[in-house]
Amino acid sequence: MLRTWNRRRAVKSLATATAALATCAFAAAPFAHAEDPLKVGILIPGSKSDKGWMESGYDGLVAAEKQQGGKIKVQMIENINYADMEQALTNLASKNSLVIGVGGQTQAAVYKIAKRFPKVKFSIVGGNQGESAPNVAGYDVKQAEIAFVAGAAAAMLSKNGAVSYVGGMEIPSIVNAGKEFGNGARYINPNIKYVENYTGDFDNVAKSKEATLAAIAQGADVHYHILNLGLRGMEQAAKEKGTHIIGSYTDRCGSDPLYVAYSITGVGYQVRYAISQAVTGEWKPGYKAFGLAMGPESSDMKICNATPDQVKKLEQIKKEIMERKIKVLEG
Repeated sequence: MLRTWNRRRAVKSLATATAALATCAFAAAPFAHAEDPLKVGILIPGSKSDKGWMESGYDGLVAAEKQQGGKIKVQMIENINYADMEQALTNLASKNSLVIGVGGQTQAAVYKIAKRFPKVKFSIVGGNQGESAPNVAGYDVKQAEIAFVAGAAAAMLSKNGAVSYVGGMEIPSIVNAGKEFGNGARYINPNIKYVENYTGDFDNVAKSKEATLAAIAQGADVHYHILNLGLRGMEQAAKEKGTHIIGSYTDRCGSDPLYVAYSITGVGYQVRYAISQAVTGEWKPGYKAFGLAMGPESSDMKICNATPDQVKKLEQIKKEIMERKIKVLEG
């Protein structure tokens, strides 16, 4: 009898201990397993150190990683040929929940690949209105808006009464920005000479240099661009001839005397926006306009060492664009 009682007591004690252990394990479970990070794939077609669009996008990614910490895990592909874009996006979409294409040149490939991965969210930084899909968001940086303001700044800074613009691929958003740069310059000086060129390639240094030298030969002393690595050619020409550049995408005033102003086109801001929206569950498909209306992180203009009158004039122009008193092209 004693032996049987001891066995029963032992079984009862074991059952009580097991139940207690299970209760402790259940209570600890929420703290034992952190929520899985959001997997983010990002395609930066050009160089992340191009002093332009691609570098701005990369800076935004770095800022997002710092802001989100362990909430995201990132895979990045950079510097690829256009022919390899679909393959790169397929690679990213097969491994990530959110895929970001940095640049309007990724748009066609994104829409094509998005059909094959309906559960993956895609965001295009520099996306335009047009095609739509239930899992694609297009963020329009409104480059034409800030290009108009940049043209006004160029006209204020030009000593020769001549300014120039070099664009890469001759696609609507790049062409519209060039037209509005010229319009902005004429807004300040109706008689200003404006030289506009396209190289057909955002990264071709030799062609960008040639186009800038041709503009300088016609009197241009302040240059604006929508280029990636091709900007190196514009820098070479400006240094050789003693002219100046208005940089794009990020305010880097004071870093290089070659640059007299910067237009801020929030490429990095949009990368951060896409990631933040996905992390919080607020991500939505469809077209979204950014530009001046979304604030200075999204779009702004900075003249390095600006006079009070220059600052006042630029603020007035930005206000009139937002109020539609000055109407600019899309893109």
